[in-house]
Amino acid sequence: MKIGCGLETMKFGVGQPVPRTEDPVLLKGEGRFTDDLSLPRQAHAVIVRSTYAHGVIKRLVKTEAAAMPGVLLVLTGSDLTDYAGLPCGMNTKSRDGTPLIKPNRPSLASDKVRFVGDPVACIIAETANLARDAAEAIVLEIEPLPAVTKAREATAVGAPAIYDEAPDNVALDFHFGNTELVVEAFERAAHVTRLDIRNNRAVIAPMEPRSALAEYDAIAGRYTMRMGCQGAFGMSRHLANLLKVKPENVRVLVGNVGGSFGMKSFPYPEYICILHAAKILGRPVKWTDERGSAFLSDQHGRDHQVDAQLALDAQGRFLAVRLNIHANLGGYMTGVGPNMSTNNAVKNVVSVYKTPVIEINTICAFTNTTPVGPYRGAGRPEANYYMERLIDTAAREMNIDRIELRRRNQIEPSQIPYSAPSGQSYDSGDFPAVMSAGLKQADHDGFLARKTMSRAQGLLRGLGVATYLEVTAPVETEMGGIHFDPDGGVTIVTGTLDYGQGHAAPFAQILHNQLGIPFEKIRLLQGDSDKLITGGGTGGSKSIMASGGAILEAGDRVIEKARSAASHVLEAAVDDIEFSNGALTVVGTDRAIGLLELNATIREAPTLPDNVPENLSVELKHGGVPSAFPNGCHVCEVEIDPETGAVQIQRYSMVNDFGTLINPLLVEGQSHGGVVQGIGQALMEHMVYDEDGQPLSGSFMDYALPRAGDVPQFEYGSHPVPATTNVLGAKGCGEAGCAGALPAVMNAIVDALSDVGITHVDMPATPETIWRAVREAGRRS
Repeated sequence: MKIGCGLETMKFGVGQPVPRTEDPVLLKGEGRFTDDLSLPRQAHAVIVRSTYAHGVIKRLVKTEAAAMPGVLLVLTGSDLTDYAGLPCGMNTKSRDGTPLIKPNRPSLASDKVRFVGDPVACIIAETANLARDAAEAIVLEIEPLPAVTKAREATAVGAPAIYDEAPDNVALDFHFGNTELVVEAFERAAHVTRLDIRNNRAVIAPMEPRSALAEYDAIAGRYTMRMGCQGAFGMSRHLANLLKVKPENVRVLVGNVGGSFGMKSFPYPEYICILHAAKILGRPVKWTDERGSAFLSDQHGRDHQVDAQLALDAQGRFLAVRLNIHANLGGYMTGVGPNMSTNNAVKNVVSVYKTPVIEINTICAFTNTTPVGPYRGAGRPEANYYMERLIDTAAREMNIDRIELRRRNQIEPSQIPYSAPSGQSYDSGDFPAVMSAGLKQADHDGFLARKTMSRAQGLLRGLGVATYLEVTAPVETEMGGIHFDPDGGVTIVTGTLDYGQGHAAPFAQILHNQLGIPFEKIRLLQGDSDKLITGGGTGGSKSIMASGGAILEAGDRVIEKARSAASHVLEAAVDDIEFSNGALTVVGTDRAIGLLELNATIREAPTLPDNVPENLSVELKHGGVPSAFPNGCHVCEVEIDPETGAVQIQRYSMVNDFGTLINPLLVEGQSHGGVVQGIGQALMEHMVYDEDGQPLSGSFMDYALPRAGDVPQFEYGSHPVPATTNVLGAKGCGEAGCAGALPAVMNAIVDALSDVGITHVDMPATPETIWRAVREAGRRS
């Protein structure tokens, strides 16, 4: 069933700005996060971590710790050998055909430690404080080894080897593209722009640290894990694989989740520790990370060094783009491993531009740092950033207006569907119109007057433009569940999971729009793996296509069942039953029955014919939907004080194409959040290690996150062009804010600094970085 069936004006239908229905509970402090939960007789776990970045474990003695008051169990690596190592689901091959090197990662290290924070022991005690006391009594002797923290340095001759199976620290030598065609394009280019770009490492720092509460039922042989994650169904399967048990022997329950941004997608070492302990002790075991530990143990984001190159002809038309990437994997590879700097770089670097050929060369290297995983956008913002910085730089070098250079190269609507050299087929979009709308909304024509006013105050003012396109994750399989409840309400059951997005309202809007069920009677069930028949979780900006499509398909099945039931109740042939606006009607008569009344009637009937359903509930698996292509134009204006290097964002405007907008209010909110995270990475966020692998920004004392005062009011606009590849016409919006913000902010900063001769700065553009750059430029002049 297609959206647009004449119900758009109904209360809280598709297209209306409905506030998040989760918020009243959360704002009153009534949310139930994992650390809020307690079970009778629960014990508490604390993790002992390495303080060395690289070294051989010579001795680990737990005798004294195990004898301390209240200590129930002390685990080391030798206790967990029956379990599988933490997985990496990617199977990408190197350019020579050799497989990705995926060394085993045990839950507790027993031979070597490979980053500061590597877990080596787990203490379980009656209380968390007793466990912390016992952790101090663990005798841990490590023979230090030389450490390496940067990907380029890790692949240099003589760098310390982190794994025997990867003596040069290279896990993957990735290649995409036709090298011969790319070389030919660069050879005939009238101009080549080249930038060495640093994509700085970010600490993901969700509001809620990771936490988990494990139980084991010895009679049923079944584990239950209460935790925060991005999908209960997928996590239950991950944990079952690690435990080497059948999937039905693991139940995952998820309540409220205080953010994730990709970081909570996959299992971590602590989870196997407490699941094992719960089984051994016969009582629940709880673990909650502390913020200082989370800085070390939670996967980090980004961290790439990129040699980016763009070839252009004499008129400024793009001939080819080439990225040579060194990607930092950290000390271990889990989850999606190198996907951000390989496959997602390929898919996203083309963006909205007619670029005939591309080449991506990525060296994925192990280092002695916290492992790197997906972070909001997971390769999409990075690829757009590289392209947009190349375009601004090429425009300056060729003396072509940067807006005009973009216009010359943007894919025109008449060229869609467009086959990109990435292998993607763009099904929809009007990229020139989106950019024009974005520039108009930002008052681009008035910028020079504002720049003159700033100059009169001794300030440098710059304007940054970024047009972006993201390739969302495809929808593989998602559950569509519609349960008609005994109390007259209806529950949507889905395998995606809201960890801040606000799924309940838009999912209810879709169902309300399709079936006419009152919005206030619709509930959402999403965090219980036992209630799911499948589930792809939330990630890759696909949830509205996944769950929305599943809801619509399930709704169609409800209508089929309802017509069959109504034919019995209304005593008419099925072909004469018509469904519209939440009611079943006998065609040509005034005989009708509402959907909820019909369900109650057949539920309460003492007997029914064999061809009449007992209720209208439906469960099914929905999938096979390809990626979508959200896109937009972001415009940022900054002022820089050259005396201090301080950057202030004065204006920020965006126009986005997210296709059909189910709930415009929540879409705008998601965009704001993504932009703020992009601003944070561009201006201040930076995880720094010293030469020994010790983190120098290991807490909020040293690692800056953006606050409300660091961002302006946003100007927001939409220019939707519905997608043609999913029934909703939606394109996904959750990560796009980052994709537009990174290049818009940095292009604005470089534009301002160009007044003093600076042509490039790397993220984060901190006051110190800019102050030094301005002083150096002054010495050169």
